[in-house]
Amino acid sequence: MSLLNIRDMYQWLRNILVLGALFGASLVKAERTHVTVLSTTDLHGHIHPIDYYTNEPTNHGLAKVGSLIKRARLLDPELILLDSGDTIQGTPYAYHAAVVEPADANPMMVAMNDLRYDAMVPGNHEFNFGLGPLNTARRSSRFPWISANICLEGSEDPAYAPYIIKQVRGVRVGVLGLTTPCIPGWEDAAHYEGLEFTDPVKAAHRWVRELRRRNRVDVVIIAMHMGLEEDILSGTPTPGQLPGENAAVRIAREVPGIDLILMGHTHREVPSLDINGVLLSQAGRWGEFLSRTTLMLERSEPTEPWRVIGKTATTHPITDEVPANPQILKLSEDTFAAAEEWLDRPIGFSPGALTAARSRLEDTAIMDLIHQVQLDAGEADVSLAASFTTEARLPGGELTVRNIASLYIYENTLVVVELTGAQLREILEYSAQYFGPARPGLPAQAAINPAVPGYDYVIDLGRPTGERITGLSFRGRPLRDDQKLRVAINNYRENGGGGYPVFADAPVLRRSNVGIRELIIDWVRTNADIPMQPNNNWRIETP
Repeated sequence: MSLLNIRDMYQWLRNILVLGALFGASLVKAERTHVTVLSTTDLHGHIHPIDYYTNEPTNHGLAKVGSLIKRARLLDPELILLDSGDTIQGTPYAYHAAVVEPADANPMMVAMNDLRYDAMVPGNHEFNFGLGPLNTARRSSRFPWISANICLEGSEDPAYAPYIIKQVRGVRVGVLGLTTPCIPGWEDAAHYEGLEFTDPVKAAHRWVRELRRRNRVDVVIIAMHMGLEEDILSGTPTPGQLPGENAAVRIAREVPGIDLILMGHTHREVPSLDINGVLLSQAGRWGEFLSRTTLMLERSEPTEPWRVIGKTATTHPITDEVPANPQILKLSEDTFAAAEEWLDRPIGFSPGALTAARSRLEDTAIMDLIHQVQLDAGEADVSLAASFTTEARLPGGELTVRNIASLYIYENTLVVVELTGAQLREILEYSAQYFGPARPGLPAQAAINPAVPGYDYVIDLGRPTGERITGLSFRGRPLRDDQKLRVAINNYRENGGGGYPVFADAPVLRRSNVGIRELIIDWVRTNADIPMQPNNNWRIETP
């Protein structure tokens, strides 16, 4: 054999060996695994599958959601379970357990402990009762509360653990918590004393980078008490929000290294949404849905990091077919019985039934009751109050705590501020944005602007926005622009809730620590003359 042939044979054998090695490597199957993530949000004190205001059965609450969670654990014992906040407040049951007869352990946390939550993000309504009940709930939980942008006052040090790291089938999963920074715009300062709420986008940049670089996680999840700040199709900002209140879109677009965002705060159901390669999901509110995400991962060598190669999310609705978990009901039976006894306690009598069905379209006696309570308790000249829900009803006959709880559903307290006539007019004009331009011959209801919350007063819909309040008078005389008034409002308004002008700079003349709901209960208990007819001090005019 010639030297050339030997060299050719050597090269051929070498090529065969190289091809064999490559072909052999291609036959080595890559290792694959998955991570399951379940998520709830905005449970708002709902454990039992009932409407606490009417005692009617419903398809929501942690007891029913718990059945889906426990079923899912049978299929995947290593799943991750998270909550995006607004958990301990929102029902008469939750209020009773936190304020009326404070429980040693918060019942929401007791139920969530049994379901083995991995972490929870504090939402803005966690602060409604003040730091005492909040800390009781936090101590009650056997899982961490996480938030990277709630910091100790005057520092960038998180007051809560910013994140957790979970090991799931060899996959390192980092879960970062974020909270809406607008809490000072809604809460009294004493309710968040010693805390600051920083920019969540900046916090996400910092802590995602730490999770990826220092902690070498394979997956980054953000559980946030924030939602979509804009309409994804049009880019139109979500109406009624404060600046920076929601930031899910911005974080998905601007912060690299995120695989999944679990949203909250806006009460929307978002089964699955992709923004910039980041998967987003939101489980609605009150335990009406359970969000389920599956992350699929792959690696070629055991020493290599895992790569996310696919992800899917959906929301499971709670239906009649989903039973309430008996263990969750048993854990809460004592606190539930105590709350029911309190809610059924008689407090007064109403000669007839009252309804708030048309309270955003015309003066109603049921709203005048709230105004009268605020005027009396605050020794005020003027009362401003919101029609929180047009579903509010007071029956004729005996009235109970439950009836008043359904009328005033928030934990607001009374504040009396000083306003001028011009400032009051400005506030009423702002409220009149609830209605768009009126069309001749159509009722006022047809002009409702669905993008604006329905609060307070409107009047002449035939006039342009900003010039609708006409005939404004006080005690039978035209209200002067420089006339000073004692105006009763709730603390949410006074702190800036709803974006109303003027309130932030108005002098505070009086501040009550008693909830307006309790003021109404006390008023009904001591006054026999519940208004049955509206005083007709405002009306809507259409062209």
